[in-house]
Amino acid sequence: MGLSMSKTYSISDLAAEFDVTTRTIRFYEEKGLLKPAREGNRRIYGPVDRTRLRLILRGKRLGFSLNESAEIVLMYGSAGNNRRQLEKLIAGIREKRTELKRQQNDLKVMLQDLRDAEDKCLASLAESAKPEGRDSNNGDRQG
Repeated sequence: MGLSMSKTYSISDLAAEFDVTTRTIRFYEEKGLLKPAREGNRRIYGPVDRTRLRLILRGKRLGFSLNESAEIVLMYGSAGNNRRQLEKLIAGIREKRTELKRQQNDLKVMLQDLRDAEDKCLASLAESAKPEGRDSNNGDRQG
């Protein structure tokens, strides 16, 4: 390797550090989100690529689409775009929070509907069963 002041990483280094496959990293490269240098067939990633990968994976964890993450990631490292990047990230976080709260409310309603349906089914079973035969797994039931 040449004399470089900044640390470099192989695709295997990044895959191990971020617990992703090398295929995943190559996919992000194909999408133009990572731009490693090449030494023959070997990819050499720098600190900017490492940070971009961290941002992509953080966006994924937060529920951002790849396109949403890409908008933020591609601002990284551009002069004067730190503020825009942060504002975009904050807006995305707030949007995701609103979406998740809506989903959370939808899930609460669905869970209550399931409880109600289950209660009705149990009540119907209780009505149709003999008083001593409520437990359908009871092996000594007589019919």
